[in-house]
Amino acid sequence: MASALPHSLSLADARRIAYQRNWDLLASQANVDQALALELVSREFPNPTFSYTTGKISSDASPNGTRRGNSLWNRSYDSVFAVNQLFEIGGKRGLRQSSASHGRLAASASLQDARRILDLGVTKAYLAAVLAEANVDILSHSAASLRQQAKIAGARLHAGDISQSDKAQIEIAAEQLELNAEAAKSTALTARIALEVLLGEKSPKGTWQASDRLESLATELCAGPETTAQLRPDVLAAEANLRKAEADHGLQKAMRIPDPTALLQYEHNPPDTANTIGIGLSFPLPLWNSNKGNIKAAAAAQALAADQLAKVKAQAAGEVAAARAALDEATARRHRYANTIAPKSAETVKIVQYAYQKGGAALVDLLQAQRTDNDIRVATAQAMADKASAAATLANVLNLHHP
Repeated sequence: MASALPHSLSLADARRIAYQRNWDLLASQANVDQALALELVSREFPNPTFSYTTGKISSDASPNGTRRGNSLWNRSYDSVFAVNQLFEIGGKRGLRQSSASHGRLAASASLQDARRILDLGVTKAYLAAVLAEANVDILSHSAASLRQQAKIAGARLHAGDISQSDKAQIEIAAEQLELNAEAAKSTALTARIALEVLLGEKSPKGTWQASDRLESLATELCAGPETTAQLRPDVLAAEANLRKAEADHGLQKAMRIPDPTALLQYEHNPPDTANTIGIGLSFPLPLWNSNKGNIKAAAAAQALAADQLAKVKAQAAGEVAAARAALDEATARRHRYANTIAPKSAETVKIVQYAYQKGGAALVDLLQAQRTDNDIRVATAQAMADKASAAATLANVLNLHHP
């Protein structure tokens, strides 16, 4: 828990560290440990009860000694040793064990679901940090390009080709892009800190750098073949909770059957009365309480668990449908930006810059082309991040494991 993050962090490293150190995941593991303990308790038998009583002790001055002697065992006391053992009947023990077993399965499935949700959270946080860094590079590059144009404008100003106002407008646009780049750096730092919180870092500072590039993540992150999808852990947890509720309901019904307690005792009463052995059986009489309230509450809990299972299944199906639609849209958008719009914009900027340097284009044309190209490059980066995020989301809601 105290180890520092590496300076260069990949998405695979971030996932691995999150699985080891995330606070919510550790809490879910503690829930599994508690469920395991309860399952052990359900398999234990009730302990017998031992009792010892001594009676017929004289309260006056008369001696309690007998012809056998005056020791504690030989006095005329009535000593009774008894052992009581409760026996569960009516299937209570099996139902209790079934409830605990399904509780353990639900806790284990909830742990896996917490890991699934954490995986997507880490992936999106990592993508946000990488996208923010890409925006810093784009804005810095655009600012540097305008600074270069400002130098060229200075030469043209000395030559009398442009006015001082034209040169000042280029410098203002460059400064504005530089300020935007600084704001993007702050956004990137915030994104890195947000990821460190998910990784269980005690003192997040955001000093690490992403080793994965946005272009590679947009290509590598994919949903994969859906035929390998497994039943989601949240559905498994809801099913286990329903089975547990059913066992609890059956247990409350079985509680209407009284559990007997068997008695075995030994009585010692010297000197004339022989030692005796006694047996007995006791059980509560269900006259005033037939456990109706607990049965009704357990039935309501069972119905609620059934509704929750149906809800989780519907949510899972809805998430898959929405993720598929988002991936299709993001993939198409990324393809158009990367293969059509961005190349055209870059070529247009080059043409306008050349024309402006030769006096064939107005300043407004240069600034507009530069601004449009900057927006398109930012949008292209956003499209790549959206495609990677949508692919990761679809894989996640399908419960597909990352390579």
